[in-house]
Amino acid sequence: MSKNFYITTTLPYVNSDPHIGFAMEIVRADVITRTKKLQGFEVFFNTGTDEHGQKIYQKAIETNKSPQEYVDEWAEKFRGLIDLLQISKDVHFIRTTDDWHVRAAQEFWKTCDKNGFIYKKSYQIKYCVGCELEKTDSELVDGKCPIHPNNEIELRDEENYFFKFSSFQKQLLDLYEKRPDFVVPDFRQNEIKLFVERGLEDFSISRLKSKMPWGIPVPGDPEQVMYVWFDALVNYISTLGYPQDKDNFQKFWVSGTPTQYCGKDNLRMQSAMWQAMLLAAGLPHSHQIVINGFFTGEGGLKMSKSVGNTVDPYEVVEKYGAEALRYYVCGEVSMFEDSPVSIDLIKQSYNTKLANGLGNLVSRIMKMSESNTPRLNEEKIERLEEEEIPKNFLEYLEKFEINKACDYVWNKIGEMDKFIQENQPFKVVKTDKEKGDKMISDLVMRLYSVAKMLNPILPETSEKIKELIKQNKTPEKPLFERK
Repeated sequence: MSKNFYITTTLPYVNSDPHIGFAMEIVRADVITRTKKLQGFEVFFNTGTDEHGQKIYQKAIETNKSPQEYVDEWAEKFRGLIDLLQISKDVHFIRTTDDWHVRAAQEFWKTCDKNGFIYKKSYQIKYCVGCELEKTDSELVDGKCPIHPNNEIELRDEENYFFKFSSFQKQLLDLYEKRPDFVVPDFRQNEIKLFVERGLEDFSISRLKSKMPWGIPVPGDPEQVMYVWFDALVNYISTLGYPQDKDNFQKFWVSGTPTQYCGKDNLRMQSAMWQAMLLAAGLPHSHQIVINGFFTGEGGLKMSKSVGNTVDPYEVVEKYGAEALRYYVCGEVSMFEDSPVSIDLIKQSYNTKLANGLGNLVSRIMKMSESNTPRLNEEKIERLEEEEIPKNFLEYLEKFEINKACDYVWNKIGEMDKFIQENQPFKVVKTDKEKGDKMISDLVMRLYSVAKMLNPILPETSEKIKELIKQNKTPEKPLFERK
């Protein structure tokens, strides 16, 4: 089995502030990245920003900036999430305005064209600027896009280039049949399978430059620019150096297990359109597509920038710290269904699970240990480090069920709390030192095991707990002060 693992988030549009929906995606991808590293994999982790398209062009014009100036400013706000959310430092950050991505997208276009899967025609469509996507009547509710109900649907008459999506129905259905876990969760795989079974229509992959000048030029036709989805999807391979860096591409895409995190509104693009594009270019398909549910705000509406009901990750971190956000998006909500989010819910989770739960337990155990028992020697610490992480915990993460992995850890925390309440080792040690010392030492070792499991989820706290155990010290202040 290859020990190379590739994982990527989608690339968010840089037309407004980062919101917690994307923070959720990048944190979850980071949890899987850190888990794979613990298992000895070499990991390529990709994220970045999607910077072309009509929405961005319009926003730039509204703010009296050139599109490039506009996206440069916003890209840095999204890049700032890496440090803000304790994302792995070696994550690769791609921008679709990077010169090398532009060249890669054009090469990819040329390959699909050479292979006979691109043609030009005149057409009329109904188009949602919010989705940057064509819409059929069956996808509209009262004539509006259900995801962007505040936007008017546009009717467009143009001559553009089209991609022969209709040519790939059988190959896509064969893929889903061969790989029943290609899309996670399984009900999303069933959804995309039904979509493909109904028949595929070719889709437009360019726009007239005179109408939408902010895009990658179509090779050989300066009057057209690439449709934003066609350009942006190529980032998943351009980030690996495609087409020049054949070794890196072979290592992580061909021989690795390319895994894509995305929201449910990306299901069609990621698991059908992008796979067809790869087939058209003669490249291997992705390994797995993981579909998150949406965060919802008041009234159950999808949390989105266009609706204006978002939660700002910068505000959450300022109030409660990065790990409050990391824990909430991993442990308190569904991985695949829609879930509510608000500052109040995050505060409640922080106080209950982090301050009163984990933080309180660490203080209690380390106070008993520092007061009564000698610290664990280096040999014992080494043995604890070498111990395998529980199989059940890893199996949950293997299936991207991060919330169940969190439940597993917090059950261990609950078990230790219960043991302390029922056995009161801090009293036992005064009447039977040997027995009390063993109870406390066992608790410290169990706490070390919890710290190891927390590494992918709460990396900073994981290291703090390990260091406290190595020094046999009570934390000078609670790991999580109650808010």
